Amino acid sequence: MERIIALVDCDSFFVSCEQAVKPELKGQPVCVLSNNDGCVVSRSKEAKKLGIKMGMPYFMAKKDFPKGIYLTGNHKLYKEISKKVMNCLKNFSPDVEIYSIDEAFIDLTGTKKLFKQNYPEIIKNIRKTVLKEADIPVSIGLSTSKTLAKLASDKAKNAGGIYIINKDNIETEMQNTKIEEIWGIGKNITVTLKKKGILNCFEFIQMPDGVIKQLLGAKGLEMKHELLGETISPVDGDYKAPKSIQDTSAFGVFTKDFEFIKKELNKHIHIACKKLRKHNGYAGTIGVMLRTKDFKCSYTKISLTCATSFELEISKEAIKLLEKIYKEDVLYRATGIYLGDLTCTKNSQGTLFEEIRQNENDNIAKAIDKLENKYGKNIIRTGF
Repeated sequence: MERIIALVDCDSFFVSCEQAVKPELKGQPVCVLSNNDGCVVSRSKEAKKLGIKMGMPYFMAKKDFPKGIYLTGNHKLYKEISKKVMNCLKNFSPDVEIYSIDEAFIDLTGTKKLFKQNYPEIIKNIRKTVLKEADIPVSIGLSTSKTLAKLASDKAKNAGGIYIINKDNIETEMQNTKIEEIWGIGKNITVTLKKKGILNCFEFIQMPDGVIKQLLGAKGLEMKHELLGETISPVDGDYKAPKSIQDTSAFGVFTKDFEFIKKELNKHIHIACKKLRKHNGYAGTIGVMLRTKDFKCSYTKISLTCATSFELEISKEAIKLLEKIYKEDVLYRATGIYLGDLTCTKNSQGTLFEEIRQNENDNIAKAIDKLENKYGKNIIRTGF
């Protein structure tokens, strides 16, 4: 059965969230900054017109574009508004797959009977509803596969917020779309295909299946058939546990101070462990990253004897890893933590004594989470 799939993409999401709670910012050249106000990560239309570029360092943007309004990111707010948006989508279909904080696929197959509207009218209604309920503008692409819906949503941003790719226009769309514009096609695949003379999507879908499979494997073949409008990857709204968790950011200053770096690492450990506990997860591997002033990166990791989500245990091992890669005469700009080999279940395997210790640690961790939820972030800090 042919599926009807939409991709809903929030426009300039972080900026739109700020404008939703501060209406006076609407129509203004607003930019939201990354962690520690390092660079621009979201821009309003007005900021784009000024010439402010995505990823532009804050100090440079402020100097070159003083009329811009620069805001520190408020990720708690963005998560709350994202939840509102996703709840709006679930009122239109039970099959909603959250792709990122500001994007979701929604399977609308068969809903035109329910809403007594055709599919273009339904997606117009979705846009109006999200704007009314969450005050967030969205762009929506509609097609019969995720890959085409993603392409359509990109085109919708310059086409009034809605774009449809169907059997009538799919060939034209493929001829007018460069191969590198397709979701899932990175630099390496682009180079491989261009060496074969494949420059646009139409040329790609004309290639024999056997040649694509030999060049790009099964994923490449799936991509071809998705571009032909076949639903190879259906919308999947089931919960998926993360395979790994990372938390990292720049310091804001360059430093050699080991104690300062250690404190920053512990902040990342705290955030990562809290995320891990939300998934009832335990980490079997931890890794520590240090990035120098000139962007050189050092990284090391270790496998734990017993998987854990308790930050005091993780911090103890992480500091040992930090000591291994830290050099006294080097200026550093960032650090971060990696948690891998995750087991996202309520219980993990261990000896009797390990299980007793783990239960005690879980209780402490839950107590810390409850205190933070009640009194605010960082009410309790690790002592390492």
